[in-house]
Amino acid sequence: MSDAAPILQSTITCPTCGHSAVETMPTNACQFFYDCTGCGVLLRPKQGHCCVFCSYGSVPCPPMQADGSGAACC
Repeated sequence: MSDAAPILQSTITCPTCGHSAVETMPTNACQFFYDCTGCGVLLRPKQGHCCVFCSYGSVPCPPMQADGSGAACC
């Protein structure tokens, strides 16, 4: 495990319209859904990913940052 503080800001990019938005990630839960503010599509994690930040974000969620194997994730 890493002792570094997690990065809490991630830029989510919509695969449908390409719109990007900087969002704050929750530290105590995975975010399974995200409404794109560009086109309104509801994003869900890709198969095998724990949350929308791990699928579409510039930075993976805090649990994945702490343990890159995914074991600590939701």
